Amino acid sequence: MKQIFKQLLTGKDNETYDLGRVSWLVGMVAVIGLAAYEVMHSTVSLRELAESLGIVSAASGASVAMKQGAEPQ
Repeated sequence: MKQIFKQLLTGKDNETYDLGRVSWLVGMVAVIGLAAYEVMHSTVSLRELAESLGIVSAASGASVAMKQGAEPQ
């Protein structure tokens, strides 16, 4: 499991941690955690949840794509 997270959060060299990928993981965990909290205490709007997940995914994907030329080889 540790190896999977390392490969998910590092750049091309699988050694250098990538701030864009780490922030993507933190953002996704935050959105899912807040949705779980809302489900426990009231109701959650699926539309708002989908919009939040889409925004985090699109912004993180764009940030990783824009800086791919700057990653260490």
